[in-house]
Amino acid sequence: MNQVDSHNDKSYLAARELSAFVAAVTQQYGPELAELSAEDWLQELEQSTSPCGPQTWREVTIAASARLAERLNLAVALGNESFPLDGAQVVRTHTSL
Repeated sequence: MNQVDSHNDKSYLAARELSAFVAAVTQQYGPELAELSAEDWLQELEQSTSPCGPQTWREVTIAASARLAERLNLAVALGNESFPLDGAQVVRTHTSL
């Protein structure tokens, strides 16, 4: 396997991990939270210092899941479970509590 094939395989596997995560969030919480969670996943990947590979993508998924949990917990705490909170709303809300 040459370097290009290895890169393509890694990209495919990363896309599969992201796709599975987004599908699960969509199924459980709907497309709006899935879109925000996909953005979270990509941000976590950009911030990752680990070498790209399946372990890194799992860590990224776990971090994005934690962001989703924080978003959901905040919505419940605010008594509004019917809307997604983007990162800016989360920051503003945390500072105003």
